[in-house]
Amino acid sequence: MSLTPVDIDRLANLARLGLQPEERTRLCTQLNDFFGIVEKMRAVDTTGVHPLAHPVDVMGEVALRLRPDTVSESNQREANQKSAPAVESGLFLVPKVIE
Repeated sequence: MSLTPVDIDRLANLARLGLQPEERTRLCTQLNDFFGIVEKMRAVDTTGVHPLAHPVDVMGEVALRLRPDTVSESNQREANQKSAPAVESGLFLVPKVIE
């Protein structure tokens, strides 16, 4: 796939970009280079290669370093809501912003 300057003008219009002629030329070159890389990747034979859910799946079993899910401090809702201008049933009340 190769983009032309007309394609770049159309994309710039859709994206509401005001491109100078030199910017249009540079963008056309960069996008065509990118599409060239994509075409090279598509040309690679990947039959028999299973997709990975995560890059570390290649390494086998990996133990995740997660911290234990324990309570580290007590519930301080009331203390945190003392400075709020309006609270009801443990919830902050805010002015309506969408009509």
